[in-house]
Formats: sequence, structure tokens, C-alpha cells
Amino acid sequence: MAADKVRLAAIGLGWWGGMLAEAVKRSGEGEIYTCFARSADARKAYAEKVGCRQAGSFEEVLKDPAVQGLVLATPHSTHVPMIEQAASAGKHVFVEKPLALTVKDARRAIAACEKAKVTLLVGHHRRRQGANRRIKEMIGKGELGMVHQLEANLSLFGGQTPRPGWRSDPAESPAGAMTGLGVHMIDNLIYLAGPVKRVAAFSKPLLGKSRLDDVTSLILEFEGGPLGYIGSTYVIPKLCYTRAYGTEASAYSDQEGGKLYFQKKGEDVPTEIPVQGGDALALELAELANCIRGKAKPETDGHASLQVVAVLEGVIESARTGRAVDVAALRAG
Repeated sequence: MAADKVRLAAIGLGWWGGMLAEAVKRSGEGEIYTCFARSADARKAYAEKVGCRQAGSFEEVLKDPAVQGLVLATPHSTHVPMIEQAASAGKHVFVEKPLALTVKDARRAIAACEKAKVTLLVGHHRRRQGANRRIKEMIGKGELGMVHQLEANLSLFGGQTPRPGWRSDPAESPAGAMTGLGVHMIDNLIYLAGPVKRVAAFSKPLLGKSRLDDVTSLILEFEGGPLGYIGSTYVIPKLCYTRAYGTEASAYSDQEGGKLYFQKKGEDVPTEIPVQGGDALALELAELANCIRGKAKPETDGHASLQVVAVLEGVIESARTGRAVDVAALRAG
């Protein structure tokens, strides 16, 4: 193990846990020192692939003085209690989105980390993609004029053959793809337009191949005035785009932030602008390492993620009741 790299413990060793381990390696700033999952076979396979130690329990990880931070990729409902335990043990935390399913629970995680003075970094990496960074810069410089509308969609087709386990549990993903995928786009639009005031949502199953809703659509009203739309589904060919429409121009981020298009008023078609998409996951994990070293502050910290959780909670309520929900009230509650 390299002495100059931050030592991390991977908790939750499924497909995405493997993706995060690869991102830690690419970051050049940290290393997976040990790992834990309930399945001994999963631990063994992960440790052999990554080249790290294995822990026999979560408590063993927390007691290990060599471990500086955790990388959590576990079921959504486990995030907050595990963060609380980690904070109590003095461990910094990276946790996959969403931080929690309710504002109340998100506040528990934030409070625990603030009390312990440890980093809480939440995995909203897509705002870090190159085209999304450039759109944020355009808005800040007034290049789009007054932004009136925003639009985003993150969808995949894998729900046509649902995965077993917690990812297919409605209790873990109460708004279907919006909980596991669409929250990235909620964060993107908040990043570009600021806090959300109200949300109205529809979420429903159509194919009947899963227990989850397989299509979710929502309309957002932002505190600053603009309106927005977000869609997400698990059963169509992949989409990943973020768009901002202004009185002077519009900008489109596509293909995981690797493509950027710009269209001025009076132009009938957009023009592609060269942009580097970047390695958003590696950047995010490098940021974690630098936060642990005391050289950085987390961009998507608990408070930034609470904004997303408030919208998600509003989406769940709106889809259930058929009414628009006051997100500002949820956020403040």
C-alpha cells in the first residue's frame, strides 16, 4: 500500500462498488485498503480483483486505525445509520446518491458528520462532467441571457430484465428510476438553476416486468423563477443529457457530458463546441482524498445533497397524491 495515498474501505461490493474502486485507482490520490460486504464470497472476489484486504464485519472496518475513509455503495435505506456509525468512529465518508430518502434522515447524516468533524461527500458526479461545467460557466457569464427552462434525462434499458436484490425493491427505489438514476439530473439542474420551489410528478409501471415504476416524469419550479423538466426510466435506450434554454442562447450537454452544443437566438440548429467530458468519477474520488487531507471542501456535501433529497421526497409525495408539492417547505422542515 502506498504511504502517500489515502486509505479507503469499500463497503458494498456490487457492480457499482467495483466502478468506484476503479475510479479511486484512476484518481491517483487514494487506494482501496480493505473491503466489506455481508457475503464472504463477494468479499473474496472483490479483494482478489482490487488487491485489498478483507474485513469480517463493518465494525472491524470502523475499528481499523489504518482506514481513513469509507466508500459506501449500499442500499439507500442503509446510508444514514452507516454514516452515523462511521462518523462516530472518526471516519470520513463518501456515499452514493441519494444521501437518504427523506430530508429528516439526510439531516441526521449531516449532523453526525458535522459533530465528528469528518467529511461527507455525496456521489453526484455528473455535475462534474465537462459539458455541464461549461454550461454553468455560460450561465454565470450571462451568455444564455435569462434562463427560462431547463431539461434533463438519465435513462437506461436494463429494467427490461430486472436485477435481483435491493435495487428492485420499491422500498429502496420508491420513484423507480428517479431514485437511482434521475437524482443525478435533479442535482444537475439545481447546480445550474439553484434551489427548487415546487415539484409535480407522475410515476408509474408500464411494462409490468418489475415491481418498480418504470417511468417517472416531473416538472420543477425553481426559486429563481425558471421551470424545468426531468425524465427517467429503466426501460429505454440510454439517454444522458442536460439542457438550459435562455433568451439569448441555449446549451445542450449530451453523452455523459462529452458533447456540448450551443444555439444562439436566430439560429435554427445548434453548433457543437469542443469540450472534454473528463473523468467525473475519478475527479470526485480525488476530491474525497483531498478533503480527508484537509486540502479541499466537498462540493456535493450533505447540505448540497439535502437539496436533492428534498426534491426526491417531493416527487414521491406528488406521485402518490397527484398534487404539486412545496419543496421549499420540505427542505426547511
